[in-house]
Amino acid sequence: MSRSPLIAVAVTTALLAAVLTSQPAAADPAPRITRAGLDPALVTGRGADVPFVEQEAENAVFTGEQLGPGREAYTLPAEASGRTAVRLQPKQYVEFTLTQPANAFTLRYSIPDAPAGGGITAPLDVSVNGKHRRTMTLTSQYAWLYGMYPFSNDPNVDPIPGWWKPEPDPVAKPFRPNHFYDEQRVLLDRTYQAGSRIRFAVPRTTAAAWTVLDVADFELVKAPLKQPVRSLDVRLFGADPTGRRDAAPAIERAIAAAQKLGWSVFIPAGTFQVNRHIVVDRVTIRGAGNWWTIIKGKVLPLAEPAPDKSVHSAPGFYGKYTGSTNVHLSDFAIESDVRERIDTDQVNGIGGAIGGGSTIENLYLHHTKVGIWLDGPMDGLLIRNNVITDAIADGINLHLGVSNVRATNNFVRNSGDDGLAMWSESNADGLVNHDNVYDHNTVQTPVLANNIAIYGGRDNAVTDNLVADPIREGSTLHAGSRFNATPFEGTLTFARNTTVRGGPRDLNWNIGLGAIWLYALQSTMSATIEITDSSFLDSTYNAMMFVVDWPVKDDYAITGVTVRDIKVDGTGTNVVNARVGGWATFENVDARNVGAPFVNNCGTFHFNGPPEFDVRLLGGNDGGWTGATWCEDRPAVVPPPPPSPWN
Repeated sequence: MSRSPLIAVAVTTALLAAVLTSQPAAADPAPRITRAGLDPALVTGRGADVPFVEQEAENAVFTGEQLGPGREAYTLPAEASGRTAVRLQPKQYVEFTLTQPANAFTLRYSIPDAPAGGGITAPLDVSVNGKHRRTMTLTSQYAWLYGMYPFSNDPNVDPIPGWWKPEPDPVAKPFRPNHFYDEQRVLLDRTYQAGSRIRFAVPRTTAAAWTVLDVADFELVKAPLKQPVRSLDVRLFGADPTGRRDAAPAIERAIAAAQKLGWSVFIPAGTFQVNRHIVVDRVTIRGAGNWWTIIKGKVLPLAEPAPDKSVHSAPGFYGKYTGSTNVHLSDFAIESDVRERIDTDQVNGIGGAIGGGSTIENLYLHHTKVGIWLDGPMDGLLIRNNVITDAIADGINLHLGVSNVRATNNFVRNSGDDGLAMWSESNADGLVNHDNVYDHNTVQTPVLANNIAIYGGRDNAVTDNLVADPIREGSTLHAGSRFNATPFEGTLTFARNTTVRGGPRDLNWNIGLGAIWLYALQSTMSATIEITDSSFLDSTYNAMMFVVDWPVKDDYAITGVTVRDIKVDGTGTNVVNARVGGWATFENVDARNVGAPFVNNCGTFHFNGPPEFDVRLLGGNDGGWTGATWCEDRPAVVPPPPPSPWN
């Protein structure tokens, strides 16, 4: 969704180089699996159950330089998984040791942009147990954005005139580089057993001044799925599995025939060229598996703007805007070609209105604008077991009168905006997002905004998620009266979530956010908000923040918040930072490794009496809850030790 222009410190190319520090790794470390850069034991039961295991480059054997750790926006460490990666020069390598059998991997990396923008390509050699297996072609064509929202691919872009910004004038170029990373999936020649060594090495000759490797996901990919009974193979209707000819008309013919017969549509293993939307209604479309069936296409200019104001087309499956029902999409990948953010463009992987008992599952959505953007009114949809990476905007957004949608067991990484969002935008028809659930999802490294954000609505829930490493203009969990959203009603539930390295510095306000933050910008937030049974780990600033913007600080409040059964392990500053009027109750909130007084209560900054935010301490709150500060606007940050098991 639209964002205010960024107000932040520009990072020059020289500064990016400065954060690359030499820290040689220990020789032959034991292979380590992590989740969100942590020991999996610390996040048990939270997030998506995925078919791959994650290994961080900095935990492997490498001959390059460790990059980071660091959390400052517009730097390579901040956007890395776990805030740390490895930089390689020619003839240097990172070598992983498999912890279980694998025949495929996904590699997250960064290489420099072209001097004038648009990206470069560079080789990376892959060997297994000392034998060269292939040479990957890395690209930065989908990375490196600059400037203010909605961003540019031009490293020479100027700031938007008229906006306050803390940089010197004139500003350094490139101005605010970001979105550095991309990822690539590779099938190996065969299955390799646990203990096998997978080495990624930069060859002697490369166009890249440096190559940064962040994380590798190793997977045992199953054989292609067989064609289901009572299904129509799209090749019978002329679809080309080599990707050379446009397959969209053939797929549409197969859909039409399947609808008449009451059968399903099967897209077999292969690459199928699609450069526009395929409209779906009352149909099941299944691939051979998202490693095998690839829908691949280009972003192409339209001869004239579409009714929805799009000026480009791109591959995607869309429900009718009047509402599609009984749609089932599964087991294929969409490899799109979105390289810049144009908010009027409908160039998402899945879009439109899809409800009525529909399902979207087992998809891999890559290089889209938004992975799944659904516009209501629509009711009844299950979104599960999908992987959404390198989107230029949101991972998933439920927008405008969406109800009874459950998104579960999805993995989202490197979104260019909110990873998962529910946006109940106000409208003349009185539509409200309600009774939706985001549960058991993993959301990592959103470059802009929040891992999970709820904007208005009624009786929605965010439960059992693992969310980590937000960069700027947001944090790990968020509820906000913003973006012309309907007021919060009923109960908004945040339960059994784990946040990791949340609570970054907000570059507009130059203060730290909370790992979870509630923001009353356009109306009072008076609905019941429950934050329960959750863990806030290694928060850069605060664990919890309640805030209102200065121009409306006397107009809106936050009330009716329940915080219960919480563990806070590590904050750079406070446990609670209150910068708004209202109240919340706190019960059984245990905190340790806190860098400043537990409660920083600035209220609405009147300074003429007790703070306007009432921190109501009930029973069972352990730690240093006594001696709360009156108000320290920007307390000093004391980085905490790494999280550890809670005895």
